[in-house]
Amino acid sequence: MKKSFTHFTKSGDAQMVDIYDKDITERMAVASGKIYMSNASIEMVRDGTHKKGDVLGIARIAGITASKKTPDLIPLCHNIELSSVNIDFEVNTPKKYIECFATVSCCGRTGVEMEALTSVQISLLTIYDMCKSVDRGMIISDIKLELKKGGASGEWERK
Repeated sequence: MKKSFTHFTKSGDAQMVDIYDKDITERMAVASGKIYMSNASIEMVRDGTHKKGDVLGIARIAGITASKKTPDLIPLCHNIELSSVNIDFEVNTPKKYIECFATVSCCGRTGVEMEALTSVQISLLTIYDMCKSVDRGMIISDIKLELKKGGASGEWERK
């Protein structure tokens, strides 16, 4: 069976997917991404000694806020009533990166993958913004969906 892009009509015009007839089910998505930074930057973030304050705490709030704003940023994304958004960080000092994980859930007619991916990206951009005075060479990378559950397509997990 050939899959097609659902955000286009048969004539090629952009459209918002009609989800009216979809069942309301529990949906969940986990996304992740990394920001690589200098030793000085990662130590300040890890130790909480950055002059701008709690970098990860502020990045967490930014990621949660971003999940709720996803339909404002992605033109054909549905407005979803989210049940929960959790942002976690793992600081890997030896490899000089911070990894962000966003877990988003809802009960709805469409998934929350875009909300999770947006949360990760904005969390990492917030870290960049807060640390750029110390380290302009940071690299944001590896933004990806790790897991999604719910809906007609069921469960998908990155291997």
